[in-house]
Amino acid sequence: MTTEESVARKGPGGPAGGPGRPAGGARSGAGGGAGALLLRTVRSNMRQYGMLVALALIVVLFQIWTDGNLLKPVNVSNIVQQNSYILILAMGMMIVIIAGHIDLSVGSLAAFVGAAAAVLMVHHDMSWPAALACSLLIGAAAGAWQGFWIAYVGIPSFIVTLAGMLLFRGGTQILLEGQSLAPFPRGFQNISQGFLPEGGPLDNYHDLTVLIGVVVVAVVLFQEWRGRRRQREYELEVLPLSLFVLKCVAIVAAVVAFTLTLASYRGVPVVLLIMCGILIGLGFVMRNAVVGRHVYALGGNRAAARLSGVKDRRVTFWVFVNMGVLAALAGCVYAARLNAGTPQAGINFELEAIAAAFIGGASMSGGVGTVLGAVIGGLVLGVLNNGMSLVGIGTDYQQVIKGLVLLAAVGFDVWNKRKVGS
Repeated sequence: MTTEESVARKGPGGPAGGPGRPAGGARSGAGGGAGALLLRTVRSNMRQYGMLVALALIVVLFQIWTDGNLLKPVNVSNIVQQNSYILILAMGMMIVIIAGHIDLSVGSLAAFVGAAAAVLMVHHDMSWPAALACSLLIGAAAGAWQGFWIAYVGIPSFIVTLAGMLLFRGGTQILLEGQSLAPFPRGFQNISQGFLPEGGPLDNYHDLTVLIGVVVVAVVLFQEWRGRRRQREYELEVLPLSLFVLKCVAIVAAVVAFTLTLASYRGVPVVLLIMCGILIGLGFVMRNAVVGRHVYALGGNRAAARLSGVKDRRVTFWVFVNMGVLAALAGCVYAARLNAGTPQAGINFELEAIAAAFIGGASMSGGVGTVLGAVIGGLVLGVLNNGMSLVGIGTDYQQVIKGLVLLAAVGFDVWNKRKVGS
């Protein structure tokens, strides 16, 4: 930075626009720089910001259309619980797609694991924690089986997971002998249906939920402040202070509104805590861990990643193991919600998860996307489903609308790439 630029920014020992430079001119330049920086930030995160805006617009539209029923506390809790298993699958599917693959078997695997859990608890009187642990191990083994054929044998993931879809669907029918199996222990049902316990001085709100909201606000503000400080340490561009404060206020307002909505009903659903744990864990791995960078590298350019020393087979194998575990967890959550293992479970779950990932910012070519984006995409679909049901739109038209939303999201991705390329 030159001396003249330094003077223009803060003046010699005084505020912006010091001696020899009008203060108004400095403010105009700063405003232009802030606007340009904001525009660059939006462009670099266009898909994610675009989906956030789309989600907000959909919420506002259906909130008006349903006369305020969409955001009633009981309905917000229902949206979380009804879409929990799809959001869990979408987070795993996003990582699979980032790595340049696809998994068509997750719906059938979820059904198979739910059936296995039902058999263990109902027929063999296994305790629900042990049945849950066995279910996750079954999912990991199924993911390892598919990952082996994809990573080490070299069969395309489309073919392997298509075969897995047929295999696990048939296995579900065999385990359940074509009939539903119920009921489950109350502890297992609480995985999907339960809420945090009540208790505390507040009368109109769930105390523990309010406390969690306060902690989340504090953590988010600390992370934003730490991220801004690190950017300045590395001499990277940061948002102007006014825009940074505005961003923090918007985040806090959203967290507080969501917290109070849940706290005014029965509090935080247990499954929401499970999803948040997965989101934080996978988000950290994909952003900060070496294996996360390797996944992005493989999806972006497999040949270059190999030349850079990335162990592509091992990474691909573990990506599918992770997907298997998440599919197993989603199957248990779905079975717990129904309080039954059923042969019809998991139908079209894979399509919903894939749609959520692409709506949330995944790219067909791989190497692009975030775990948070998958959650946003899943919420777009979930709010659409819930809102259309509240206003009485039939399931046939709902499928048409969701198909158009998916086509628009992928079309936007293609258009954006062409625009950047040109």
